[in-house]
Amino acid sequence: MAHIVILGAGIGGMPCAYELREMLPKEHKITVVSAVDYFQFVPSNPWIAVGWRQRDEIVLKVGPLLEKKGIGFIPSAVTAIDAPGNQVTLADGQVLVYDYLVITTGPKLAFDEVPGAGPAAHGGGGHTHSVCSVDHAEAFWADYQEFLKNPVGPIIVGAMPGASCFGPAYEFAFIVDADLRKRKLRHKVPMHYVTSEPYIGHLGLGGVGDSKSMLESELRNHDIKWITNAKTTKVEAGKLFTTQLDEHGNVVKEHELPFKLAMMLPAFKGVDPVAAVPHLCNPRGFVLIDEFQRSKAYKNIFSAGVCVAIPPVEVTPVPTGAPKTGYMIETMTSAIAHNIADELAGKPATAQGTWNAICLADMGDTGAAFVALPQIPPRNVNWFKKGKWVHLAKVAFEKYFLSKMKSGNSEPIYEKYVLKALGIVRLTDR
Repeated sequence: MAHIVILGAGIGGMPCAYELREMLPKEHKITVVSAVDYFQFVPSNPWIAVGWRQRDEIVLKVGPLLEKKGIGFIPSAVTAIDAPGNQVTLADGQVLVYDYLVITTGPKLAFDEVPGAGPAAHGGGGHTHSVCSVDHAEAFWADYQEFLKNPVGPIIVGAMPGASCFGPAYEFAFIVDADLRKRKLRHKVPMHYVTSEPYIGHLGLGGVGDSKSMLESELRNHDIKWITNAKTTKVEAGKLFTTQLDEHGNVVKEHELPFKLAMMLPAFKGVDPVAAVPHLCNPRGFVLIDEFQRSKAYKNIFSAGVCVAIPPVEVTPVPTGAPKTGYMIETMTSAIAHNIADELAGKPATAQGTWNAICLADMGDTGAAFVALPQIPPRNVNWFKKGKWVHLAKVAFEKYFLSKMKSGNSEPIYEKYVLKALGIVRLTDR
């Protein structure tokens, strides 16, 4: 009997647990460990932040869902990983011995890399918001409601140096714009988009299709001014300081931007107990893996999602990272499930995830979608499109994924047909 321990109960950990349970004989034990006792559908956090969703619409208690499928669940943070000894220590004092460890923890949010950044409740005293967690989105919503009582003053949205997930920043800028327009208040609120990207629509991917021209046009049409190559250096109450660079890294201008509300996505790092394991991670704490999602240092450790090391698509004047989208994460976890199942059956690991970037970004009553296959150029598929269908698809995907987490179905037929319509083949469709 093997014991597989999965760290994290998010978009990576939950599907991985379900797929492993579906593939493995019952004598093998699966345990999911998470610092919180709920699953949150992170892509919906921008809607939470403007009151378009409520917490209970995108959050699920995972214990009963996993237990119904014969999967163990422990709601406790990991404090240490003894990779040579094949065990993890939890905050509640438990020590779990594993045969396989799957790391899907997600990232540590590196607000501390920019003084004054981050939600006030995160580390105490920060002046910017985030939509990286449902708690952070709710904190923005609380301040936004106060702002709406006297909606006069600027809003800043964007991404800090080293950020890698730019889609939600664009999405949030347009969602806030749409919400203010619906309230007939947009004319009172100047907006700035401040990003470490070298140009609008870079997305950490070197651009996708017509993303540059289309997103510039959208920002211009919505009267959202922008600063690119922005090296944000500090934040004070009501003021963001950023240095604008040119393509060679030379200083173009120093900006002091006033704001009433600011949502700046942070850079990511690996979570502390993972980053502390010798030889497991790169200097920023991301797990170094081979083509089979396996640690390069420990053959019984696999990893998927935002916590894995993926090199930037290109060097940029202000550091940017490559995004890890939901579809990419699901293919990673599916590869892990297949490889562990094969190894337990005495076969070699051969399954590989498809590192392709697919994103549906809501823009209020319309949306933008991009597909980059593969993520690193040159690409076989490379397009960026806008339309109301994307908004509808994003809403439908939210409902579908939450339903999938509730049912424990690792791959409904619906998903296969939708992905094939986009010209995409899942790992298990090959």
